[in-house]
Amino acid sequence: MPEGADELAGLERRREELYRELGQVGDFRRGSLNGVRRKCGKPGCACASPDHPGHGPQWNLTRKVEGRTRAVHLRPGPELEKARREVAEYGRFRGLVSQVTEVNEAICQARPAVAGEAGGDAPPGPGGEKGGSGRRSRGRRPPG
Repeated sequence: MPEGADELAGLERRREELYRELGQVGDFRRGSLNGVRRKCGKPGCACASPDHPGHGPQWNLTRKVEGRTRAVHLRPGPELEKARREVAEYGRFRGLVSQVTEVNEAICQARPAVAGEAGGDAPPGPGGEKGGSGRRSRGRRPPG
């Protein structure tokens, strides 16, 4: 087997491994978790002193939706832990997709061009060319 074929076979095996890992990705969601501390504004509260960090943290899941930042308040405990797992799983998903993309680009670079195959020395096909059916369309009749 030629050296290039060994490299290509190794890349294809790696791609299959990554596809298997992608199949094992669990529930995920986009966004980030932020812990926010706030001062309540009551003059007699401990948070009113300058060295006090404020109440909290209150946890929010923030993400972009149609170009706007959306925040969802999360309760500490199971709800927050579930969101932490889902956000972490999204990070894992994105990392795997990035690796699959890199391996596929390497495969495309390593695979030799063959005449008659897509990407080879074949003449351009009908895709993207104007052809039409050869028949002219009938124009719309004016309302009568």
